[in-house]
Amino acid sequence: MLPIVRGLMGVLVLTLACAAAAQQPIIYPAKGQSVSRQQTDTAECQLWAKQTTGVDPVVLAQQGATQSGAPQPQGQRLKGAAGGAALGAAVGAVAGDAGKGAAIGAITGTAAGGLRARRAQENAAAQTQANQQQISQALTTYNRAVAACMTGRGYTVQ
Repeated sequence: MLPIVRGLMGVLVLTLACAAAAQQPIIYPAKGQSVSRQQTDTAECQLWAKQTTGVDPVVLAQQGATQSGAPQPQGQRLKGAAGGAALGAAVGAVAGDAGKGAAIGAITGTAAGGLRARRAQENAAAQTQANQQQISQALTTYNRAVAACMTGRGYTVQ
């Protein structure tokens, strides 16, 4: 995998983690609720939010980790070089110099294989970014539901 793509994927994972932390509501016991009461209310509201929205933050976090660690296709340049060499040898044999044709075909095939690999990596990075945005939106919906529930129980939520 290209270092640039690897770096972009790392940034996306870090962005998701920061976004998830930033989206979590801050809850204050506005009516003198005890710490244990707040913990109970929070757990109940999180369960309600999960059931209501269908969003499970634990599953989303696992999906984000799985997607960011997805292996990238390998060997595109080698496949391109082999195919190019074979084609070049065939064309070169007709022209009278199979060795020269194979060498030219290998170089051309390597370049084409590298281009295919780069495009595949760019597509994978774009797909990962789209998936991360969907996860972020789902977390926002879940956190809004938790906030609504806690507000209904007499907490101030920011």
